[in-house]
Amino acid sequence: MAKPRVHELAKELDPTGKKVTSKVILAWLKDQGEFVKAASSAVEPPVARRVREHFAAQVQEAPADTAADKSAKTASQAPKPSKGAPK
Repeated sequence: MAKPRVHELAKELDPTGKKVTSKVILAWLKDQGEFVKAASSAVEPPVARRVREHFAAQVQEAPADTAADKSAKTASQAPKPSKGAPK
C-alpha cells in the first residue's frame, strides 16, 4: 500500500478546501506527535486512517453548511429594480 501525502489526504477529505486544508492536517499531526514537515510529507497508512477518522466529522458538517450558504446567497442575489425604471 502506498503512503499517502498530507495534501492528498486534504484533497480527499475536502475537495473544496474550505474546512480541511493541508495546514489544518499538518497542525493536528504535529499535535499528535507525528513527524511531518510539509504538505508533501508522506504518512504511514495507520496515521492516514487516523486522519480520515478524525476529520470525517468536519467534512460531514460541511455539505449542510454550504447548502445553507448557497440558499442565503441566492436569496440575496435576487434581481434589484434599476433606478431608471418607470414608476
